[in-house]
Amino acid sequence: MKTEVSEMEERKGKGEVMSGTLDLSALPLDCITLIISFTSPRDACRLSLVSTALNSATESDAVWESFLPSQFQALIPSSLSFSSKKQLYLILCENPLLIEAGRKSFWLDRVSGKKCYMLSPRDLSIIWSDTPDYWRWVSIPEARFDEVAELLSVCWFEIRGKITNKVYGFNYYPVNLSVGVVGTEGSKRSAYLQPKKERRGRLYWRIREEQPTPGDDVQFPKARVDRWLEVEMGEFFNEGCVDDGELEMSAVEIEGGNWKGGLILQGIEIRAITPN
Repeated sequence: MKTEVSEMEERKGKGEVMSGTLDLSALPLDCITLIISFTSPRDACRLSLVSTALNSATESDAVWESFLPSQFQALIPSSLSFSSKKQLYLILCENPLLIEAGRKSFWLDRVSGKKCYMLSPRDLSIIWSDTPDYWRWVSIPEARFDEVAELLSVCWFEIRGKITNKVYGFNYYPVNLSVGVVGTEGSKRSAYLQPKKERRGRLYWRIREEQPTPGDDVQFPKARVDRWLEVEMGEFFNEGCVDDGELEMSAVEIEGGNWKGGLILQGIEIRAITPN
């Protein structure tokens, strides 16, 4: 030992830089598992390709349970079967679960493991939704919830809390969208709720002659893989992971004065921003 130290000091004295690498696969399996549990699901999948030892560690229940939300047992229905925590993780990524008596759905972002939610129309504040002449509640097979809200016709469009398919009357005036903590200004943006290629379609109702020209910062709906359309309402950064306060979202169009209809609202989705 003394010889090794003296040799090291001699090399340092000569200005040599000594470096080394850690062979992670040489560590005990429990240590490897613990280290990987502090990474992310994407990192775990990448590490599984490095060696047989790392692959064994990344497949362990201990790793994938660390990527599941705390108290995940309370969210899982008794009818849900799975053979491993990794399989459960993938199920929660690909098959949203209905929670809170079917008023919300919950799933995990596949890459990061972060929790995502969709608020059903019944969980939102929709002006005139209790008036059958303006809105009606319908059931459609492709919807995530038992009921969705169909807009028949309103001139005062206002949804608070948390949008989809072909709409008419929304192609002349953009909807004002906002996201932020209750009591604060929040982020604001504008969006048309009718796809850009359909804005020259037939009129749903008589409207004013003056129509605003879309600006560069105005959004249009984008198609999702589930064949619904979506419009991004805004971004919110929870600095310090603070749990206090409420996040409020709104979609409002009350200035144009034209009648709007044909919208089917499935809900408002709150999902994680996945890093590149």
